[in-house]
Amino acid sequence: MILVRRFRVLILMVFLVACALHIVLDLLPTLERRAVRPQGESGCSCAQPAAEAAAIGWAQARGRPGESAAAAAAAPGWPNKHTLRVLQDVSSDPSSNLSSHSLEKLPPAAEPAEGTWRRRDAGASQPGDSAHRPLLQAHGVLRTAPPPGPSGDGSLLARLFEHPLYQVAVPPVTEDDVLFNVNSDIRFNPKAAENPEWPPEGTEGGEFLPTGGVALDTYPNWLKFHIGINRYELYSRHNPAIEALLQDLGSQRITSVAMKSGGTQLKLIMMFQNYGQALFKPMKQTREQETPPDFFYFSDYERHNAEIAAFHLDRILDFRRVPPVAGRMVNMTKEIRDVTRDKKLWRTFFISPANNICFYGECSYYCSTEHALCGKPDQIEGSLAAFLPDLSLAKRKTWRNPWRRSYHKRKKAEWEVDPDYCEEVKQTPPYDNPHRILDLMDMTIFDFLMGNMDRHHYETFEKFGNETFIIHLDNGRGFGKHSHDELSILVPLQQCCRIRRSTYLRLQLLAKEEYKLSLLMAESLRRDRVAPVLFPLHLEALDRRLRLVLRAVGACVDKGGLRSVVEDDLGANRPATATAHEAR
Repeated sequence: MILVRRFRVLILMVFLVACALHIVLDLLPTLERRAVRPQGESGCSCAQPAAEAAAIGWAQARGRPGESAAAAAAAPGWPNKHTLRVLQDVSSDPSSNLSSHSLEKLPPAAEPAEGTWRRRDAGASQPGDSAHRPLLQAHGVLRTAPPPGPSGDGSLLARLFEHPLYQVAVPPVTEDDVLFNVNSDIRFNPKAAENPEWPPEGTEGGEFLPTGGVALDTYPNWLKFHIGINRYELYSRHNPAIEALLQDLGSQRITSVAMKSGGTQLKLIMMFQNYGQALFKPMKQTREQETPPDFFYFSDYERHNAEIAAFHLDRILDFRRVPPVAGRMVNMTKEIRDVTRDKKLWRTFFISPANNICFYGECSYYCSTEHALCGKPDQIEGSLAAFLPDLSLAKRKTWRNPWRRSYHKRKKAEWEVDPDYCEEVKQTPPYDNPHRILDLMDMTIFDFLMGNMDRHHYETFEKFGNETFIIHLDNGRGFGKHSHDELSILVPLQQCCRIRRSTYLRLQLLAKEEYKLSLLMAESLRRDRVAPVLFPLHLEALDRRLRLVLRAVGACVDKGGLRSVVEDDLGANRPATATAHEAR
């Protein structure tokens, strides 16, 4: 009997010790923050003065005075859940669909400070007739703004966007062609956001529509981007919210951070003060570094600057199928470690022998002490890609790319050994629809110009069925080799010998000296906060690869004739200069 009692006491003691250990582990982050932030200061415990000097110097060099002071404020907490939260998600594979809900499952902290969010779209156009029930993307309103790019006669980008090929209108957009509608069951509650820039109740002067909704001009830029999505484009050519959103991605205060589930390499989900969200990819390679020749495409690094450059290239090609991406310098201490509630992420932070702050997170590849991401001393560069609408509101369908690689060290995919592979693909839905094949050809050209071999899947919005565009997500493995042109990426174009007339004409235009692709990319990328984004040799490679694309299309035309190769998607909107361009 005595032995039984002693055994019970022993079990109880073990249970109490285990509970005490759990409590201590839960308190470690709080104790650590108090230890490294005496007298309420935040930042790097190892080299706080150096970190502050670096932050101030970088902000002044980039034309962002006062940002270091904002970064030195107390670490913000996470906002409460609200109606705007469900409008965001990013995904490049089916397993990533859970990522949009990961932040909501973590415990909330203090409310963000009010009065610090500045509206960056004060110059946006007002909605049309308030008595009308407008479509949410308000195409007629947004298209009145000037095209993106610096103004002035010296801007090559401005001249490009004024060219007739960049003025071709999309088909008329009906209620069935927009992703969201103002008068649908989705209600946007400004009071829930607790943002002073949202109009208070009882405001007069047209802030609220007679329908009870909120004026489009009062929405944050990430929401304007979401509601501008339609069947034909991810964003319109002259949507002022896109430029404003790029500014937000580089300047909005970060209020929470968590690791993104799924994927092979570390990515972070960041939430901003205005409740927008973005996917953060940290810098892993310097600009001039190339992918090692012995690396397989599936083990290559994901480059943050490739994500930035892909967005600008996609817009210059007039595809507009890449969500907005901007570069940013992030303080790893104040903007990641001090605001995260992700314990797995927090526990991977450490101080390197060089007295720099480092972390490595959790992922399949390159998440270890040997591959840690280190700041200088706690500043790290990265890309921030705006989230697409949440899957609960705008479902997306994931498709396997017919020209997907084998992702094996020795095996080859079927398309690599069968020259007639395209004929088989075109007999299989949805590729029996010429629209989808032409979209794949656009994506093929886009990937070849970047040197991206990692296009295993792609996505479309489920609402629009098969009559819609392909979303160009996950471009981090582009721009890896400027000295090598991977011709196997062009195989779909060479096998199918199909291309849109609009795409073909724009490629011919960008091959001309007066609209040189490398110069346009250099000008467009120059406005990013982490410019120069690309090493100059990558810009030269764009011109060289463009000529290879045109040569491949020319070979198809010689073999099958212009009409069988070039699909006329311009119709009555065909510019007067089209025939001259094709003749050349």
